[in-house]
Amino acid sequence: MQAIATLGHALGFSLAAGVNLYATVAILGLASRFGWVDLPPSFAVFDSNVVITVALVLYVVEFVADKIPWVDSAWDAVHTLIRPVGGAFIAVVSLGEATPMTEGLMALLGGAVAAGAHLTKAGTRAVVNTSPEPVSNWVLSLGEDVFVVGLGILTLSYPVAAFVVAGVLVLLILLFLGVISRAAWRRLAPGRPQPVS
Repeated sequence: MQAIATLGHALGFSLAAGVNLYATVAILGLASRFGWVDLPPSFAVFDSNVVITVALVLYVVEFVADKIPWVDSAWDAVHTLIRPVGGAFIAVVSLGEATPMTEGLMALLGGAVAAGAHLTKAGTRAVVNTSPEPVSNWVLSLGEDVFVVGLGILTLSYPVAAFVVAGVLVLLILLFLGVISRAAWRRLAPGRPQPVS
C-alpha cells in the first residue's frame, strides 16, 4: 500500500504541475510548513520561505496571464519545458530515498504525466482562444485552478485515491490528446486543406 501511496503522490502532483506548476509547489510548501497532513520527509524541500514566496508570486502572475486570450497561450508556450521538468522533480522528491534507476524511472514518469497534462491544457486553450468571446477562456481558466487545488488536496490527504484518479485522467489524456491537437491545428491553420476522411 505504501508503494501505491508513493505513486499517488508522484502522479497526482505531477499531473497538477502539468496544469499549474506554481500552485502545486505552493500547496506542497504550505502543507509542509503548516503540517496540514503528514507528508513524507522528502517534501520538506518545499518548506522554504523563498520557495513558497516565489511559487505564490508566480501563481498570481499565472492566474492573471491565464485569463487573457492569447497571453495564456504564450505563457503555456514558455512553460512547455518548465512544467514537465517540475513534474519530474516533484515525482522524484515523492520517492524519498531510492536507487538512481528508480529515481530515473520516476522522473520519466512524472515528466511524461506533466507533459501530457500541459499539452492537453495548451491545446484546449488554443482551440478556445479562437472564440471571439472571453467568457469561455475565463471559465476554463478558473476550472483549471479549481482542478489543481482539488487534486492537490486529494493527493495530500488520500494518495491512494489520487493514484486511481490520476491513472484515469492519464488514460483520458492519452485518448483525447490526439483529438485536441487535431482540433487546435485546424483552428490555428484554417487555410490548410483538410484531409479527406
